[in-house]
Amino acid sequence: MTAKTEKLKQIIADLPQKPGVYQYFDVDQKIIYVGKAKKLKNRVSSYFNKIKHESGKTRLLVSKIVDIKFIVVETEYDALLLENILIKKHQPRYNILLRDDKTYPWICIKKERFPRVFYTRKLIRDGSDYFGPYASVKTIRTLIELLNKLYRFRTCSYFLSKESVDKKKFKPCLEHHIGNCKAPCANLQTEDDYNQSVAHAKGILKGNYKDVLVSLKEKIAILVEDLKFEQAEEIKQQIDALDNFQSRSTVVHPTINNVDVFSIVTDDKYGYVNYLRVMSGSIVQSHTIELRKRLDETEENLLEIAIGELRTVFNSDSKELFTSVELDLEIPGVELHFPQRGDKKKLIELSLKNAKYFMLDRHRAQDKIDPDRKKNRVLTQIKDDLRLAELPDHIECFDNSNIQGSYPVAACVVFIGGKPAKKMYRKFEIKTVVGPDDFASMRRWFTAATKDCWTKTNPCPN
Repeated sequence: MTAKTEKLKQIIADLPQKPGVYQYFDVDQKIIYVGKAKKLKNRVSSYFNKIKHESGKTRLLVSKIVDIKFIVVETEYDALLLENILIKKHQPRYNILLRDDKTYPWICIKKERFPRVFYTRKLIRDGSDYFGPYASVKTIRTLIELLNKLYRFRTCSYFLSKESVDKKKFKPCLEHHIGNCKAPCANLQTEDDYNQSVAHAKGILKGNYKDVLVSLKEKIAILVEDLKFEQAEEIKQQIDALDNFQSRSTVVHPTINNVDVFSIVTDDKYGYVNYLRVMSGSIVQSHTIELRKRLDETEENLLEIAIGELRTVFNSDSKELFTSVELDLEIPGVELHFPQRGDKKKLIELSLKNAKYFMLDRHRAQDKIDPDRKKNRVLTQIKDDLRLAELPDHIECFDNSNIQGSYPVAACVVFIGGKPAKKMYRKFEIKTVVGPDDFASMRRWFTAATKDCWTKTNPCPN
């Protein structure tokens, strides 16, 4: 037993049966892999107990490990989040690579007297309220347009202190005259009325359309009772605008509220995870990310990483998760579901459709850059599966058949450069074989195929 093996064996023996994160180091004390585990000892031991790993990449990883360090946490989900942080920080060679470097936009409600509502890509910890992030600037602009139409928030950057407003330091600007602002700067809108509008806006941004609509309808009833019909009509227009905006969202069953939906599709190198956020029966958020495999990770592995990342990025507080694959993951205070039927299943199917479209778009983009990419990918997979020394540029496939031992026949299909070469397809009627003798049939058609091939202009491949 080598000194390295003895050292690793001792480290593994001392590992606790607790949730946590483990880090593998190479000879240069560089982190080459970070992983999470429900039980550290069991998970790390699995790398070294297997005599032969199925994946060559995993075998290579294990061969390079010279040291192991670990961090114990309270729950498996804490381990998932910490794993995500460490992967981003150290970018280990053998870990999943998250390909999503966007700076997402937020809607900010500024902490100030008569708060402004605007979108930004910078989060400043000054007590302001931030909502999002959103995957699309278009979505944010639509929301801000709706809020301004409903409540006519100010857009100026004036410092509206009580003293300056009372002294009439400011005059109504063009925005007020064209109906886009109620001019709180000139004391034409009270602070209480403005703050009530801000509270409604926060409710809308949180997806609580119902509560806002109920509040507005109650306000209408009071105004009508007081014979303030013009103000009531103004509130009615706000309700119509809010109803119109909500109808443009993808509507699901109204009982499904505050739910995160995750689905995944994969190809040979990448995983594509779609995220849907459902609030008050409507899909208010949709985003897809791409994860690059490093150790032939399963869909479950990729999806767990994506859940931790997306729930953190989008600041999700949903207490229910729907997933397209069944996960053995515990998130405190959150229920995980693997829907099989009904409206919940339809949500999963919708999410999967978005993930597949994203994957196909990436494939089409790559095919434009490298037209031979798909062919080479398939041939490389065949080469690896069959353990060939070179790419199988010329492939011949034979099959033989008979009817209860009588009328034996065989056929040959040919692929050159990953594409069917139909002119080289052959059919063989075998007349010298009696009975259901597949080996004799194979000898006969192979002799015929070889002879036929050598009589052609192009010789048979070696």
